[in-house]
Amino acid sequence: MTRLKDLNWLWSALIILGFFVFWELMCLVTGIPDFILPRPSEFVVVLIEQFHGIRRHGLQTLMTTTTGFAGGVLAGVVIGAIIGSSKVLYNACYPMLVGFYSIPKVALVPVFVVWFGIGTVPAILTSLVICIFPVVVNVATGLATTEPELEDVLRALGASKLDILWHVGLPRSLPYFFASLKIAITLSFVGTVVSETVAANLGIGSMMVLASSDFNMPLVFAGLVLLASMGIGLYACFAVLERRLTGWAQRKTEFVSG
Repeated sequence: MTRLKDLNWLWSALIILGFFVFWELMCLVTGIPDFILPRPSEFVVVLIEQFHGIRRHGLQTLMTTTTGFAGGVLAGVVIGAIIGSSKVLYNACYPMLVGFYSIPKVALVPVFVVWFGIGTVPAILTSLVICIFPVVVNVATGLATTEPELEDVLRALGASKLDILWHVGLPRSLPYFFASLKIAITLSFVGTVVSETVAANLGIGSMMVLASSDFNMPLVFAGLVLLASMGIGLYACFAVLERRLTGWAQRKTEFVSG
């Protein structure tokens, strides 16, 4: 089984490598100029040579994203637990959440700029609000899946509603919660970069805007690669935590071939 898993990882790595090799060869054969579509080798060289300056923007974006993400997750868990434990609140609040989430988050950036000025705060708030919805929905859904029969038994044994929520509802919603984290962290990067492109002087979004104004597309793609790397890294961290903390909810795959 371990050998099959290693083989699958090898094939995945080869497919990814083949994609970038194809990209490189396509640009060389077609002669596409680098200010339109740079070759992977070009933006990798830029990423290495200008790493000191790019790292400063990358750390700013990472700090902003993780701060907004943490605030959004905390708010999402609290709101999800509240509306998920009450059918009336669920029916009342869910349409408002859907309506709020339907608003393009880029439209909120000017509002945050007016309130807090240009800088980090609008980016943190944009990152925060964009990742609340998936957390709220998944936590509320997880709580809603608690069997009524189990709740009746626990009440008969003297458990309060808070006891049921803490000892049964929240643990049962963990698989849904971790699924929402993997979605929210990618959305959080989107919110940060959108805000940085509009109202920031530091961060990958701001760097990419300045680079694109100079037609420095290798630097733009270097920023995209760094963003993708940070997103993949944080996604992988939550995937590992999910396997360790919710292994009881994972389907067995030992006998699945292919």
